[in-house]
Amino acid sequence: MAMEQDRLQKQRFELKYIIPEAKALAIREFVRCYLDLDEYGVGKPNFSYPVHSLYLDSDQLALYQTTINGDKNRFKLRLRYYTDAEDAPVFFEIKKRTNNTISKERGAVKRSAVAMILRGHIPDAAHLLSKSPKALVAIQRFCQHTLDLRATPKAHIAYLREAWLPAHDNSVRVTLDREVRCEAEPTFNLSTTMIKPVLVFGNEVVLELKFTNRFPDWFRDLVRVFGLMQCGAAKYVDGVTLLGKERVTREHARPEHETAFLSREGAASRNPTREAVRPFA
Repeated sequence: MAMEQDRLQKQRFELKYIIPEAKALAIREFVRCYLDLDEYGVGKPNFSYPVHSLYLDSDQLALYQTTINGDKNRFKLRLRYYTDAEDAPVFFEIKKRTNNTISKERGAVKRSAVAMILRGHIPDAAHLLSKSPKALVAIQRFCQHTLDLRATPKAHIAYLREAWLPAHDNSVRVTLDREVRCEAEPTFNLSTTMIKPVLVFGNEVVLELKFTNRFPDWFRDLVRVFGLMQCGAAKYVDGVTLLGKERVTREHARPEHETAFLSREGAASRNPTREAVRPFA
């Protein structure tokens, strides 16, 4: 499933609500008066497509802890993918929060190049799915953060996303995420299969209102009409909390061959071009 990079809201405000399914269906009818269904949901059950993310963190769960602590400036590292297909893209994503603003950097690569990049090698043009220099910068920055944190895979998050957006711009986006699941994952397998996940929000739906400029008037009407109460809904953090931190930090759960970034010296010796990443520290 080749996702369009130019539909990405690189910087936005983001409000979250946890709602029952009945209210989600009513909100769909309200939203469709203003927005179009995302093309990837057309013809799908519940107008939804699957989303999978592999979250990386340090052994001390430093990134998880920044959310628990309520740090105003924080980020998450994840590999996002949509299918098991060999030719499908994998996105290296950095999602940042700076005060109340959300920003995202990402670069898409061929699935076959993921392991090489995570071993510390800089991708060449043949591995990238975008010619934009920003995509390469995002991947380099992701690798730098991963190296600095000695981050490894910690959790696989999956859900079904129903998305609504304007026909001609990225000014707003409304998403309804169902069946949010979390499973401890210590490898870079990037599989869509989950063995025994937990349902992070039970049968509830996560509604997200995303906008790049001012809060639209019709968003205000939506919140009022449906009596929405804003809340936190951090899929990775809530999932790890529900699983129990010990489930994702066990030493024996991390295979030796997956610890690509555990040693700065090892990474440098394997990759003589390692210095090319340093400007993004």
